[in-house]
Amino acid sequence: MANIVLNNNFEYPKDNRLKAKTLEFMSKVVEDDTRPGLHVEPIKGAADRRVRTGRVDDGYRAVMFKLTDKEVVSYVLVGVYEHDKGNRLAERITLTRNPINGVAEVRMTEAVREALRADGPMPEPVEVPEATVPESVIPTPPTVPAAQPAATEEAATMAPSSPVLAGHGVTAEDLRNLGLDEDLAVAALQAKDENAFLEVAHAAEVPWQGLALVDLGTGVSVEDVKGAFGLTQPVDDSGTEDEQLIRGLKHPAAQVSFAWIEDDEDLRRAIEGGDFAAWQLFLHPVQRQFVDRDYNGPAKLTGGAGTGKTVVLLHRTQRLAAENPGARILLTTYTRNLADALRRDLQRLDPDLPFAAHPGESGVHVAGIDSLAFAVARQAGSELQTVVQEVLGGGAVDLNRRTDARAWEDALAVAGGELDKEQRTPSFLEAEYAMVVLPQRITGRDGYLRAPRRGRGTALNRAARAKVWGVVEQYRRSAAAAGTLDFDEVAQVAAVHLERRAEQGAPALFDHVLVDEAQDLTPSRWQLLRALVAPGRNDLFIAEDNHQRIYGQKLVLSHYGIASRGRSRRLTLNYRTTQQVLGWAMQVLDGADFEDLDGLPEEHGEYRSVRSGPVPTVLPSASAADEYDAAADLLKSWLADEDVRPETVAVLVRTKSARDRVASALAERGVDVRAVDQEAVKPGAAVVMTMHRAKGTEFARVLLMDVREGAVPLSVRGAAASDADRADALLRERSLLYVAATRARDVLAVSWAGKRSSLLG
Repeated sequence: MANIVLNNNFEYPKDNRLKAKTLEFMSKVVEDDTRPGLHVEPIKGAADRRVRTGRVDDGYRAVMFKLTDKEVVSYVLVGVYEHDKGNRLAERITLTRNPINGVAEVRMTEAVREALRADGPMPEPVEVPEATVPESVIPTPPTVPAAQPAATEEAATMAPSSPVLAGHGVTAEDLRNLGLDEDLAVAALQAKDENAFLEVAHAAEVPWQGLALVDLGTGVSVEDVKGAFGLTQPVDDSGTEDEQLIRGLKHPAAQVSFAWIEDDEDLRRAIEGGDFAAWQLFLHPVQRQFVDRDYNGPAKLTGGAGTGKTVVLLHRTQRLAAENPGARILLTTYTRNLADALRRDLQRLDPDLPFAAHPGESGVHVAGIDSLAFAVARQAGSELQTVVQEVLGGGAVDLNRRTDARAWEDALAVAGGELDKEQRTPSFLEAEYAMVVLPQRITGRDGYLRAPRRGRGTALNRAARAKVWGVVEQYRRSAAAAGTLDFDEVAQVAAVHLERRAEQGAPALFDHVLVDEAQDLTPSRWQLLRALVAPGRNDLFIAEDNHQRIYGQKLVLSHYGIASRGRSRRLTLNYRTTQQVLGWAMQVLDGADFEDLDGLPEEHGEYRSVRSGPVPTVLPSASAADEYDAAADLLKSWLADEDVRPETVAVLVRTKSARDRVASALAERGVDVRAVDQEAVKPGAAVVMTMHRAKGTEFARVLLMDVREGAVPLSVRGAAASDADRADALLRERSLLYVAATRARDVLAVSWAGKRSSLLG
């Protein structure tokens, strides 16, 4: 039996036929690598004596390294390539161990890497004299640089001219001690500005070295980088070279590049999984820390779009379930679409994971927060009306009925005539109800007159409060007559029901609760989450980014019994979007003030990407018709690329009416698109969806359309009546445009007709 180790540069087969053959080949290698039909063979004159190729079919070969540790064979799979290309690559590639820290690293020349990127012919090999290929060491020809740290006189004595490194006090000696390649260290030290520095980091041959540079460039200390990548442990030189390399493959820094495959099911998921397999298998050491760490109380993970917060949540969920198969685990988020995506990805990550159909059952229960609230409220049974009396002051309710979306407008029309202008809006009243009345469980006028209104911006005197309460009473009377509840009311009813159960000695419904997109939740939903799990070890794990708050109001968790200060950490490295797309999106946030769920300032200048790509394209037009023409031409050019799957191309707009209008206009111009609402994205056509609906998705190429003044930011009805509410509404509009832009993984374009949005700067 052989072990399989995947390299993150592994070239995944693109078509299903080759995927199936690759899976069959590797499964047979695991069982018996001596089978004649596999043709697992060394390459004569190869730079590394451990390299092997194997026959996947008549046209393709697998390129691997074979290592032996105490008679246990391990194959490091580099990729599957067309026959001649694979053989030529095998002649030039090496697996080495960094002499400073012992990390295993795959090496090839820049010419070879460029040939792979361009899918072109391999360069001719350089003759390696026999004298340089002793059996006792890993041979390296002159054209394949070994893992040399920045230890030459040039690098060691060079003062950093890069303002990026110099600004954080990073020296050449620091880079040498980390074990960075000499040429990489010199280039980083000589980088004249941030863009040049990031280009150096993105071009690093060894992934962990590039990530370490990006961390250093964002202000992470040298000691923290060492700790994150496991570079503080001494190098173990005992044993054979193969044994040393195997230890190097298991090094924390090597986990960025290599993943040990446990069984055939893991192998199948990796080969068939495509992009998902990359983040499924290769976690940054910092991400791994948050997956594995235990917390004595609520913990919070913040980070910008694409920094891997959801990835951590999924892996952490899997880890908690594996540690205790009987545990009751909740994974929840704000919208149903996001919850469905979480469940799909969790199943792909671990198909054997036990799922729970209902709250309180063993296994992982995945649900949107509102669906969960209704399920818990239904469990109240005959006690429901008693709880409703406590929360709302009375009224029979039917959990199958929802309060009408126009209920606040109707209440205003009946009882709002005396309200001041700033309060005479549905948006103000809805926010006041969700942020003040419901979480404090106010059922009468006197209670509201005395209630604190933290974070509400506009101050209300006693007379103004009395007028507001009149509208609240009308809203509740109408809902009671219809027997309906709104979503926040259901969450509050469910929370109170659970609190009363706990007072009677009943156990909490869950052992662990994990929350994604937490910045969008309201106070009643937070009170429900707090009531779902007893305080203690690993009770609440929260992922949030207030730069992506596009729904709820600003709040502070500690006001609702959730104290995460001291257990709050931030991810700053973006894995999804390119630095160019990220930079464009971050400009949308410039000049605005953001706070996290602890009430602390949330900066965005420190976020960096590990990827590079083209600068976003802007397409201004004089008219809507011209914008549609330009968009159709661009989409046709994108879809003409045979490597682009249509469903990985998206057009995002601000509203549902714009979505339908754009989808129709593009179809008239010969572009095959599909308007997507609540349903999942299906293969076969580019998609058009709203920016809100795009939350939680990602696409290879994204076109933001109709980003004109008047459309983005969209005028929020009534928000102008209150300076505080208007400012918060504009903040959410910035966040929405930021969310939309960061759905693009590789390519972003932005179009408008007439005057461009003021949010574009």
